[in-house]
This record gives sequence, C-alpha cells and structure tokens, in this order.
Amino acid sequence: MAYYRSVGDVPRTRHTQHRDPEGRLRFEELMGEEGFSSDSSLLYHRGVPSAIVASEVWEPADQRTAPNHPLAPRHLRLHDLRTGSDAVVDRRLVLGNADVRISYVVTGTEPSAYYRDAVGDECVFVEAGSGVVETVFGVVPYRAGDYVLLPRATTHRWVPAEPSRLYCVEANGHVAPPKRYLSRYGQLLEHAPYCERDLHGPTEPLLVDGTDVEVLVKHRTSAGVVGTRLVHDMHPFDVVGWDGCLYPYTFNIEDFMPITGKVHQPPPVHQVFEGPRFVVCNFLPRKVDYHPLAVPVPYYHSNVDSDEVMFYVAGDYEARKGSGIGLGSISLHPGGHAHGPQPSTIEASLGVERFEESAVMVDTFAPLELGEGGLACEDPDYAWSWAGRRL
Repeated sequence: MAYYRSVGDVPRTRHTQHRDPEGRLRFEELMGEEGFSSDSSLLYHRGVPSAIVASEVWEPADQRTAPNHPLAPRHLRLHDLRTGSDAVVDRRLVLGNADVRISYVVTGTEPSAYYRDAVGDECVFVEAGSGVVETVFGVVPYRAGDYVLLPRATTHRWVPAEPSRLYCVEANGHVAPPKRYLSRYGQLLEHAPYCERDLHGPTEPLLVDGTDVEVLVKHRTSAGVVGTRLVHDMHPFDVVGWDGCLYPYTFNIEDFMPITGKVHQPPPVHQVFEGPRFVVCNFLPRKVDYHPLAVPVPYYHSNVDSDEVMFYVAGDYEARKGSGIGLGSISLHPGGHAHGPQPSTIEASLGVERFEESAVMVDTFAPLELGEGGLACEDPDYAWSWAGRRL
C-alpha cells in the first residue's frame, strides 16, 4: 500500500521522543518492507516490542504437498472438507508451491490464537461470515465478500461474530494492487476497477493489557515453513498510535467494477491483486459481450506458463454446467492442459446478456501441488467431464 494513514497518538516529528501524560517514553517501531526501501509504518508502543520471555517449537498444520502427477485437471469440494474451528491453527492446506499456499477453514465463534505470518502477506477471502480481525494496528471488521489483507509479520487474531468460511491465500512475499493500476507515486488510476475509497483499514488503536501472551509465528528455515510459539512479556496490542503506508485493510468484491467488452475479455481485466509469481482475480455479476456474434463463455485456453485455480463462491457459473462443479468448489487447471467450458454450455450461452456468478481465481507461475486438504476432498471424476467418458 502507498496510501498514507495516521491513527491514534503520534509525535509531530518521527524518530523523536514521544511520552505519555506521566512522562513515560513510548517505544517506536518501524515496520517496513524490503530493507527500508519500500512501504513502512511507524508504531508507538507502551512496552518494548522485542521483549519475549519464551520461545518454543510450534507445529503448524501439515504443510506437505504431493505433485499433480500424472498431470490432470482437478476438482476439489471445499464444503466437504472438515476443519477445526480456529481461524489460524485449523486451516487445512489445499494447494501450494514455493510461492503461495492456499488453505481453507470453517471457524466457530471463539477467537483464534494470536498469530504472525513471517513468511509473507496473507490475502484471506471471506466466503461467508462476519466478525473482526484484531491487529497490532487496530481492529479491522470483516464481512462476506471481503478480502482481508494482512501484511507480513502483523500480529493479529480472528474474532468471528458468526461461523466464517475463510479461503486463505498465503504469499511468500507481498500482495498489492497490480502495478498497471497505479501511478508512479502509488495512486490508483482512473482505469483501475477500484479506488482508495474502497479500502478500509483500522480507524483507532486497540489497547489490551496483559503479560506472558503467546503468539504463534509461522516462518521460514532451510527446512521450509515451520512454526515457533513466542511468549511476549507484555501484550503486543499496546500501540497507542501509528502512521505510514503499511497496514491491514479489507476490500469487498461488491466494490469491484467489472470491465466488459464487445467480445469476451481475458482474465487480466478481472485482476484485483498480485503477489510474487501469482495473481488474484475475481469474476463477478456483470453484463457480457455485446458483439452480435459474441460467444459469452470463455474460449478454450492453455495455461502454458501458469496453473489456474478457480474458487466458485456464488451464483451460477455458466461455463461449468454439467461438470459437477458447484458452490464451494475449486477447479485446478494446470499448465500443459487446455481447458475451457463444458461443450454443451457454448451454444447455451449465445445471446445471454448477463452472468450471475462470483468466483475468485489464483493464477500461479509455478506448478501447484496438492495439500492434504485438497487430497481429502477431491472429485475423482472431474478430469473426464469434457469427454464424458474415461478409459
């Protein structure tokens, strides 16, 4: 983010003494990306943010993956996947590679563990439910249709007001609006399908008292993604104020303005975010192509450089009728396999003026492998749905 915000009590001049009414010094923390060379924020703590009293191994959920071999398109039914109720520790890994991991969880209404992802930013899509995410920057409310963007190493916990279905995209780096949507100074441009008014960050500090507070940290080692349980001397939610361009925020798909055309538009017009070697797009209710001979459903296409993951969220996805795919489904169409609509849907789409569908797509530029959650909810018949038979 390059959209400046100031929340709570901050001094007039950065890196200068900042004291409370009793004269106690606040502790300034710079939270920044790319070694002081990219977006950052300054946070002012009541306690010392580095003060920990214990560090021990925490074992995250199973992070192992299995190659998509032999190569095949896949259909995963997430609504059949059973999870625990903690929004953090009970996520089940569905798909992953060295750049991004996609997991899924259905929460209860109890708060999650305190958590910090030190591997990369998290982009969590809220399929259903509502609540708040408490963070070191303040509280971020969420509702169905929100993307919740959590910068790398942001201490937070999920507090659902109702059971929530969370589709978690965990990056191995930073997630941001596509560069082509931004001016050279970071403002969202007029051709972008959303603007700064649509991004909702914390509006006031969240101050919580406490000592010996456990925070689960996911981080990297030479052995891959691992976990550590840190115990903080003081509660990490002790920030009286902060300012800068790095902070958590939400963006709701209702505020995305679909780009349409005379003939079928390619997926990049639906892009909402980008990460290291992957992109996030959303396909939403919209008017479709208006050429008199237009074919509204997608043409067959080969992802020669990427794997395509589509998560079907709402509505009736026209191109997939007859495939077995429904709400809560994921389709994985890997590089090396041409894919597209079910044959019967092409003629059926002719003359259609509007699609009522919602889906979230992640395209990756390295092959995706199947996590244990993906293997547990796979439809074994999907690969043969275009031919209608198998050998």
